Amino acid sequence: MSRSSPLFSLRSRRSFSLWSMKKEADLEAALSRNRRWIVNNQIKNIILRCPNHVASVNFLQKKFKTLDLQGKALNWLKKYPCCFEVYLENDVYFFRLTKRMMFLVDEEESLKDMQESVFVERLAKLLMMSSNQRLNVLKINELKRNLGFPDDYLLRIVPKYSEMFRIVNHTGRRSSMEIELISWNSDLAVSALEKIARKQGTEPSFSCSLPLTWLKSWERFRDFNATPYISPYLDSRGLVEGSKEMEKRTVGLVHELLSLTLWKKASILKLGHFSREFCLPEKLNVLLLKHPGIFYVSNKYQIYTVLLREGYNGLELFDKDPLVVVKEKFGELMQEGLHEYNRRHCLLNLEKNRKKGMILVESKKRKDRSTETSDQDDQEGDLGGILDPEERKRFYKVLFDDSAP
Repeated sequence: MSRSSPLFSLRSRRSFSLWSMKKEADLEAALSRNRRWIVNNQIKNIILRCPNHVASVNFLQKKFKTLDLQGKALNWLKKYPCCFEVYLENDVYFFRLTKRMMFLVDEEESLKDMQESVFVERLAKLLMMSSNQRLNVLKINELKRNLGFPDDYLLRIVPKYSEMFRIVNHTGRRSSMEIELISWNSDLAVSALEKIARKQGTEPSFSCSLPLTWLKSWERFRDFNATPYISPYLDSRGLVEGSKEMEKRTVGLVHELLSLTLWKKASILKLGHFSREFCLPEKLNVLLLKHPGIFYVSNKYQIYTVLLREGYNGLELFDKDPLVVVKEKFGELMQEGLHEYNRRHCLLNLEKNRKKGMILVESKKRKDRSTETSDQDDQEGDLGGILDPEERKRFYKVLFDDSAP
């Protein structure tokens, strides 16, 4: 059966409809807050890749579908005047980043240079969790923004740390390029949960962020948490697929992956692309839904996302990565521009309505003056009634008839 057939589409929608979890306002707000930022960050990257950091609005319009946007690019850019500067040249609209935006871009790049060692650790941990310490570059690229990696990490990081990484390509095709871990670092093979446990002097275990009234969910969580923790850095080849041990290891691995991301969240679809390398189950979404105390699954914007509950306090992150702090400044600049745009738009509408009101008032005044003139004509006009036929006869008779009294 064709994937484009209506029957397949119907079955697909039915299967997706099963991906549901009781919605929580704070976590949904945390996901929606990033939406516009993600789009504008992509637009920012498009500009930075263009010569002289300038692009035509028509060029951006052609990219709108890939950005999952509709409408006119010009209208979108004008909504964020603090971020994007639009100007007309030879009857063509162009746009570039504002000075304030360029300042944030420089700050972000400087921070990425300072965090190079952090990126090296994250990349190493990613490779250490994979079954053969090797990952496809295209797949890593799907998560590089989640992990905060610079766009040029392949050139900036991998060759510089040749004692840790190397690029392999057994087929010669670009799609087959992989990064391989050369040396295992035991100090890095410690998960976020294990670090917390060592500080507390306890055994590593998961935390549950559900309301106490969710009795059945708490019961299932306690039963799951009672079994020993299995590190995602341990070799999983000895574990039986579908066993409790394998489930424990998989939950730990997803937990660790999300802990490495900037916003403690990731697309379930993208995680599924690593199913072979990380030994993830085919129906990863089903597994995640079984653990609502650890993960929050959302289908906001029809993008299925898993979020690490313990990473959030309401809609705010508990611990913000320095890159998140810079990116939030970008978000604040966006909001400032959007507020300015909305205020200006509101003032323009008020001015239009005011002018419409003035026209109506002026029209009413003219109508009133016309009515007043007509009333005066009826009362005082005709030169005292001289235009009345009978009155006119009397007037002429008096004027020309000598015998008239």
